[in-house]
Amino acid sequence: MKKITFGVCICALAVVIISATIDKSTSKLTESFTVGNPEIGSINSLSFGPDGILFIGDSKKATIYALDTQDNVKKEKGGDIRIEGFDAKIAASLGTTAENIKITDMAVNPISKLPYFSISTADGTPIILRLNGENFENVPLREVSYSEITIENPIDKDVKDRWDRPQRVWAISDLKYHKGKVLVSGLSNKEFASTFRSIPFPFEDHQTTASLEIWHAAHGAYETHAPIKTFDVINLEGTDYLMASYTCTPLVLFPLDELKEGVHKKGRTVAELGAGNSPLDMITYEKEGKQYFLMSNNNRPVMRFDYSDIADFKETLTEPVEEFAVATGVPYDNLPFPHVLQMDVLDEGNILYVQRTSTGDVLLRSRSTKWM
Repeated sequence: MKKITFGVCICALAVVIISATIDKSTSKLTESFTVGNPEIGSINSLSFGPDGILFIGDSKKATIYALDTQDNVKKEKGGDIRIEGFDAKIAASLGTTAENIKITDMAVNPISKLPYFSISTADGTPIILRLNGENFENVPLREVSYSEITIENPIDKDVKDRWDRPQRVWAISDLKYHKGKVLVSGLSNKEFASTFRSIPFPFEDHQTTASLEIWHAAHGAYETHAPIKTFDVINLEGTDYLMASYTCTPLVLFPLDELKEGVHKKGRTVAELGAGNSPLDMITYEKEGKQYFLMSNNNRPVMRFDYSDIADFKETLTEPVEEFAVATGVPYDNLPFPHVLQMDVLDEGNILYVQRTSTGDVLLRSRSTKWM
């Protein structure tokens, strides 16, 4: 394997800036984009759509941005990746140290197979880097081709929870592009704060907002305030479902076509995965003709679920789980990968993940789905 070097690639940065200003993509999806400075306040979530368009969730400004990366050179494979001391090397490329940065999300461009990382610095400045071969490239956030939409009725900036923690960070907790729409989970300023938004793309002056309710078995109660922490979309028996995971750790299904404007929808809780835990990331992949999804957690190893087990589970959990950390509902396997912070599909047959090891090192690694 080639040795990885970590200077930010200034030449590549110049090329990206020039191309963003003089060569707008011919894609119909970017016809309405403008070139300028989006003035992004924070980066909580990243997700790719078609044509190399990167969606950015900014909770501070309660805004979704669509960034034309013009990263459209198709590759079949992402290559073998293993980088130890990953956070320290990111920090060094930015002229600082690991304690002064936080990796807030990761997304792999499905066209180029290049991974993108959102970074928050000590002063709150949002940065996006992508790993291209041996270099980190700074993805410009000024003088770029972009579009934006502000979400309606986000949770207010001064709201705190009972532990005095600011809740505005959960205005946008996760987002994904699906069938011409940007799907967004988070908290609103309404009575039933847990909210799911569906926003047509290219962005229009319209967004569909539904409020959500779940049975939280570990708490023994129905809840309408806790945000979805991470989600995916799965198709079961011909129907698309929002598969949502919450802190402490219920797994809940909502039929996507029922999440309409103004609707208050109760989800079907299909698993309780244990109290004292919060989900971090969720991805879907195929292996030997079968579909699976993985969920990483802050206090559990990576969990693997078989889609067929979810499809076969017709029940709804309605009783409390009274023993701490006990799981019930849809079965899953614990994989021997604890403390995985971020995950994404790298290519057909490989996963990419960021993991904090038992020694405290932060590792970026690709792994074959054969071993997942």
